[in-house]
Amino acid sequence: MADDAPFYADDAGRKLARQFESRAYDLRAHLKKFKDETGEEAISDGFGFLTESDEVRSAYIEYSTSAVGAMKAVHEHLDAIADALRKVNRNTEVTDGDVAALFGRKSGGDNR
Repeated sequence: MADDAPFYADDAGRKLARQFESRAYDLRAHLKKFKDETGEEAISDGFGFLTESDEVRSAYIEYSTSAVGAMKAVHEHLDAIADALRKVNRNTEVTDGDVAALFGRKSGGDNR
């Protein structure tokens, strides 16, 4: 490892955080579309309110609600991972700078 090389790949953490954030954003968009297409109103419109269809309609609504809950949980986890990665990246950059200073490296990479 060269003397002027950082201890931590500067952009690696930021890039990974952006990827998780992007996936969370995409999932949120899919979740909205899923809710619009499979929500209680959409399902009721499809099955109607006949007594014979009530059991099937209720099962679909329960499934849709469960799926929305699971997708929302995954979205929240992806978002939390992105936030944690950003925090780790900030902390690592500070620590890397502190360690470099301990070994005599000044800002700008000048070791003199």
